[in-house]
Amino acid sequence: MIRCMTAFAIAATAVLVPGSSALAQQPAATPSPVEVPAALQVGKLAPDFSIHVADSAGIRAEPVRLSDYRGSVVVLAFYPLDKSSGCTFQLTKFRDEYDKLFGEGTVVLPISVDSLATHASWAAEMKFPFALGADTDLSIAGQYGSHTPGRNTSGRTVFVIGRDGTIRWSNFRFPALNEAAYSEMALEVAKAR
Repeated sequence: MIRCMTAFAIAATAVLVPGSSALAQQPAATPSPVEVPAALQVGKLAPDFSIHVADSAGIRAEPVRLSDYRGSVVVLAFYPLDKSSGCTFQLTKFRDEYDKLFGEGTVVLPISVDSLATHASWAAEMKFPFALGADTDLSIAGQYGSHTPGRNTSGRTVFVIGRDGTIRWSNFRFPALNEAAYSEMALEVAKAR
């Protein structure tokens, strides 16, 4: 939680408009480049996985597989922790602007290290229109380059996966408080549809 809150506090000072709670409309400073693993580059088939999920109705009995969503655009959003400031901001924005950001027929699957019970509680409290994936051993985050060894959470990484299962776009340092990042993601989702 501290990591997510620290990132939130740093980002907030960089992108909030003085005297306003609105997000800045201009892009934040460009982060240093991230070396994208060859297997995760745009155009490559997204690594398949199976994950247990929970939503506002509770814990689902059966896990979901990424490959089950072939034919749909999928947004995988790795984030550090449930209920932390930056993560709450990001997933609340996903909820509140779902139609604008994703559109009908898009599967949104946020994933963190949190347990299914924590996910179920948070999803019910926040009324999220999507399920949350529990990657408690960070193995899926590792597959997707969103886990740094020695850390106990994933990074904030977002992937747009096309109907054919290929990676169409990725951001390995998704800035939760930067409006331009959400606009770019929404544009890539629209292109993938």
